[in-house]
Formats: sequence, structure tokens, C-alpha cells
Amino acid sequence: MNDEGRVFWAQRSGKDGWQFPQGGMNTDETPIEAMYRELREETGLTPEMVEVVGSTPGWLRYRLPRKYRRHYSKPLCIGQKQVWFLLRFLGDESAFSLDICTNPEFSRYRWVDFWYPVDNVITFKKEVYQRALSLLEPMMHSSRQSD
Repeated sequence: MNDEGRVFWAQRSGKDGWQFPQGGMNTDETPIEAMYRELREETGLTPEMVEVVGSTPGWLRYRLPRKYRRHYSKPLCIGQKQVWFLLRFLGDESAFSLDICTNPEFSRYRWVDFWYPVDNVITFKKEVYQRALSLLEPMMHSSRQSD
């Protein structure tokens, strides 16, 4: 989130869909280590450019509808379990670099109202977005009051 309490919302490369940055966790990583790696890969931001405001307590899960499962990839992914982090962006917009990786995840981004993603993410992710944002919202408010 930025100083106005708006959240980073990015368009998937080559697609119409928008989402929050996310990614997998390597077997030798903790959730926070994976978050920092994915943050760097997908946005170009480094740990000193953000402050961790909080995270969801435990894992949130969702299942992929059959039509979104990549049957050609092994192992077959049928869903995800995730820990969500709320970060405060401390930098300047020039810090973002969506093309740091060979195959960029996102083509563009914008800042949106906190609850906007729930109504605008792909249908099968709506419930997990609702749960995650419900858990993170109180952290956002307590963080902004301490400024």
C-alpha cells in the first residue's frame, strides 16, 4: 500500500487480468523470504523500499477451476496455499521495474482503493482476496494511525 492506503494492482503480461503480486515458495525459503524474492522479481522493489505492516495468520487456500489447471506441467497445480503480506511502499514510483525478469509477470500497474481488487480479480480468487483483505485491513488502519 502507498501512503494514501491504496494498494498496488498489476495487469498480467499479455492478458486482461489484474492481480496482486504473488508467487511460489522454494523448499529452502520461509514465507517472508519468498515474499521478498517474488517482490523483487515481479516489481523490482527491494526490502529497503517497503515496510512489512503485517501478514495473514497462517495459510489461506484456493482451488483452481479445472479449465485453469496446466495439465501439461508437472507437478499438476490444483490450487494454492498462501500467506499474504501487507507492505507499505516507502519509495518513489521510479523504484518500480516490472521487467526485471526474462518473462515479466506484469505489464503495468496502478494504485487502487483497498477493496477494489475483491470485485475485480478473476472469479475463482474473489473469496481468498476477501478473506485476506479482511484480515489485513485492521493492520492497515493501525499502521496509518501510528504515522
